[in-house]
Order: sequence, then C-alpha cells, then structure tokens
Amino acid sequence: MRISQGFRACLIAAVAMLGTVVSSAAHADAGFIRLTLVKAGWFIGGSGGYGTLTYHGRVYPLSIGGLSAGLVFGASETHFAGTVTNIYRPTDVAGVYGAASAGVAVAIGAGGIVLTNEKGAVLHLTGRQIGLIANADLNGMGISMR
Repeated sequence: MRISQGFRACLIAAVAMLGTVVSSAAHADAGFIRLTLVKAGWFIGGSGGYGTLTYHGRVYPLSIGGLSAGLVFGASETHFAGTVTNIYRPTDVAGVYGAASAGVAVAIGAGGIVLTNEKGAVLHLTGRQIGLIANADLNGMGISMR
C-alpha cells in the first residue's frame, strides 16, 4: 500500500513540474525586428544605429550601439530584418549581444546572423551590407528601448 502511495505522489509531482515547464515555455513569444547599423573602424571599430520591434501589433523604437576589437578596416551600413524569439515582453529585446565575425563587403554584400542576449532573447537576422569593410573581430552590440 505504501509503495502505491509513494508512486502516486511522485507521479503527481512529475506532472506538476512538467505542467510548469510547458506553461512557461508556452508563454514565450516572438516579434519582428528591423535594424539599421552603421559600422566603421581602424583596428578598433564602433557601430551605432536604430531599429524597430513589432510585437503584438505595436511598434517599439530601438537604439543600437557597440564596439569591435580586432582587425577592422573601413565603413559599412547594414540593414537587417528578422525575428526575435523567446521573449515574454518587448523589453526582453534590450540587452547586450556578442558575436565573433569575419567578412569582407565591397559595395553590396548579404549575410545572416543569430545572436542571443542575457535574457534569452534570440535574434535571427538577415541583411544587406553596403560599403567597404574588412573585419575579423569580436563584436559587442547593445540594444536599448527608446
């Protein structure tokens, strides 16, 4: 009799934990994001820009800033568009995103990137880059709500 009561208690606890995990994951949402980023550098680079987050039919303005360290020569402007996933509210997009990158853009180039911030928001971006830049660097980009 005790074994069945213990088994029943464990089963109830497992179902309750599974329900909590599923319900918190089910509330994570996604939005659409557009970013314009200008990057320039000579060994150490800087970047800045602006963008918008569209979330549940509302548009939120964004500001972007960042630094690059490594091999950076030139200047470029990149227009990104994509999705942001694993967010619970618009402010989850704000944060610091880091990436290692390498590339060359002469005139027009295209590319994609996936970035994650400390809150777990994941940016899936594709874009078009215009300018003349060569880089092999570590990037840090901060996004804030305006």
